[in-house]
Amino acid sequence: CRREAAFLGGPPGAGPWEAALFGRVLQRADCLQHCLGRRLGAAPSAHRASLAIRRDFEQREPYNYLQVAFFQLKKLDQAVSAAHTFFVANPQHLQMREDIEKYRRMSGVKSDNFRDLEATPHWEAYETGVRHYNADEYLQAVARLEESLTEALSALEECRALCEGPLEDEEEEEEEMQPGLYEAIAAHYIQVLKCRQQCILEIATKPGRISATEDFIPSHLDLLQFAYDQVGNQALAAECAASYLLFYPTDEAMLEKMKQYRTELGEDTAVTARESIQHYVQRSLMEKKLIYYAVEHLGGTFDDPDLWTPDELIPENLKEKHREDQEKQKQETLVVEEREKRGPLPFEGVAVTMDSHRMNGTQRVVFDRVLTETECKDLLRLTKAAGEAGDGHRARRSPHTPHERFEGLTISKAMQLAQNGDVDWRDAKLLLQASEKSRKIIEAYFTPGKKLHFSFTHLVCRTAVDEKQEGRMDLSHPVHADNCLLDPEGQECWKEPPAYVYRDY
Repeated sequence: CRREAAFLGGPPGAGPWEAALFGRVLQRADCLQHCLGRRLGAAPSAHRASLAIRRDFEQREPYNYLQVAFFQLKKLDQAVSAAHTFFVANPQHLQMREDIEKYRRMSGVKSDNFRDLEATPHWEAYETGVRHYNADEYLQAVARLEESLTEALSALEECRALCEGPLEDEEEEEEEMQPGLYEAIAAHYIQVLKCRQQCILEIATKPGRISATEDFIPSHLDLLQFAYDQVGNQALAAECAASYLLFYPTDEAMLEKMKQYRTELGEDTAVTARESIQHYVQRSLMEKKLIYYAVEHLGGTFDDPDLWTPDELIPENLKEKHREDQEKQKQETLVVEEREKRGPLPFEGVAVTMDSHRMNGTQRVVFDRVLTETECKDLLRLTKAAGEAGDGHRARRSPHTPHERFEGLTISKAMQLAQNGDVDWRDAKLLLQASEKSRKIIEAYFTPGKKLHFSFTHLVCRTAVDEKQEGRMDLSHPVHADNCLLDPEGQECWKEPPAYVYRDY
């Protein structure tokens, strides 16, 4: 087999291509070893970190320890910076959230102490550029977006270089036969190529987020072409448009823009894409081609990080799976994006059993373990003792459906009954505490950083009416517009009285 395979690349043995290839490989290995030896000492391999340590640094774990150490050393400004740096990458960390709040209340702590020591230059420039862009400040926008694009491409190169590390064994059994020379080279090389392809996701993911910004590099070019057009620099606008078309050559809106720019600049004016972008696209396509070849012929999988990969590049027998993977990735991204908007829950043990995705809507959630079993029993006892039929619905026993009886109790009514000795005051207090706990959970989940206030609290029990359940199709509480007036024909909902316009959730 090895003799036959050798004929594919030329004559058997160490032919010219093999000598040339491995000659360069050996030279590069020698150069790398000398460089590492110069910078790390005689045994550079001793400085290689394990995967676990690399992950800790990626998640900024050292800053968690540093903030405690600096605080103990009375170096408050450094403690605050370390805490903030950790929290930026770990916004769901409850303990650090509390620590940050404590630091804010301390005297001597200044607002500029809260700085991200690991801030990535391309993200800082990108967000500033987008702010200027949204404020129609296009001159400032192009300067920061250009800076962001340059820094992003530089970060990409750094990430790609780090992909050339040791082969990461996918937990192979020890007794499994080790691959031969070419199989081992192919496996390691494809691992490196896949790693390089994933680098775009790394630089396009803002610290503290889970999902990457879609089309990060093309989006820069799209914003830049519009901004340059607005400041009257059609030559650079055309260059950015041509660069964008390398990713999406059939984009109708951008093709129209190119026609417009050619007319304005004159048909004789040469408009070419940026060399750096051409290099980026060509290199990426070459790598994708090799990876897809390996997946098709050698097995394995590839999660293509780019939406712009041309269909013709993907082998025919992998196209259907590629489409399914992209659709699945889109759905997962939507779920992740919604999760990222939430704040951390302020109580231990509370669990999200169903979120908006599972409930087929937006801003929907079901929590469990908000109360203990004992607390639930106490509230049920309170409802049985004090709940009034049709409470809040003009005493109508079945206000929403004839198939159920409705009983309710407000906090103010519970307090009155407790004062009169009609119910246990501890049960009335529990209702108030449970209500406040629910408010805090909803506030943290849906509106982190923004106060949420009650309209009213209603403890409600619904009881099925005997012999009225067969063939039933209605809801216990019909879905309805609560804070606006629904116009079904115009498909609008007007925020006007008598709707409860002040209600949000």
